Amino acid sequence: MNQLQKYTWVIETIRRAGKISHKDLSEKWERCKDLSDYKPLPRATFNRWREAIYEQFSIDIQCQKVGGYLYYIANPENIDDDKLKKWMLDSFAVGNIIGENLSLKGRILVEEIPSGRDHLATLLEAMKDNHVVNITYRPFKKTQSFSFPIEPYCVKLFENRWYVLAPNVRYGDIRLYGLDRMESVEGTDETFKIPEDFDAEEFFCGSYGIVVGTGEEPERIVLRANKNHKYYLQTLPLHHSQRMIEDYGEYADFELKLAPTYDFVMKLLQVGSMIEVIEPLHLRKTMKGWIKDMYELYIND
Repeated sequence: MNQLQKYTWVIETIRRAGKISHKDLSEKWERCKDLSDYKPLPRATFNRWREAIYEQFSIDIQCQKVGGYLYYIANPENIDDDKLKKWMLDSFAVGNIIGENLSLKGRILVEEIPSGRDHLATLLEAMKDNHVVNITYRPFKKTQSFSFPIEPYCVKLFENRWYVLAPNVRYGDIRLYGLDRMESVEGTDETFKIPEDFDAEEFFCGSYGIVVGTGEEPERIVLRANKNHKYYLQTLPLHHSQRMIEDYGEYADFELKLAPTYDFVMKLLQVGSMIEVIEPLHLRKTMKGWIKDMYELYIND
């Protein structure tokens, strides 16, 4: 078991507890056989880990001495305000929990993320020092693969697929490449420079997913979710801009600001009649066209 998994277990255990004594923390640790091998967590070891956690994650674990020696995270905003750090800690926490319950492996069902394991590490390593990588890539609609260099700006996980955003050195434009379509990825010694004004979050800010550069601009979109689906939208928003306008009981209206790209339309179609596009009119017409095409497939049944 590597140290990162141990550190994330400590962070998540303290985070869930709010405040916890070393005795209780050690007892929880001892029960996690895959991590602890049924051995307690010595205070000296725990203090070394606290220092390492601060150095690696800037997460400050302090001890409250008044009212009992209780440990707590003194700067929780350092986790809550950093989406990548929060996602990583949550992922490791889930991994640790599952690791503690491998006896239930036939009853814990997960989804596979294609090729993240195969090429992600090579791309991230190249991104650290801004190194160009050579990829061999075969688009879905092509029968042959192509090899060319790219400059990896950022990676994005969307609907269980990893993508890399990169200028294509040969064609001089910026594109998204799915890692599951890469046959090989090789690092080079050639370096590149990211524009100073490039911001990965800002680049995707007005998008639903990974469809960008198609000409659609972010605009106000109003969706009406019926009583069976409004709770899903509340607990898992479609976009960071989403807000509820009003809940009418039988349905609720939500407002978003994003570009109505192909992948967003596909997401709306997934839930069928449980969501209705109220605004804008052109998006209603787009939905109507897709629904009409779907109806034509079944009209003769």
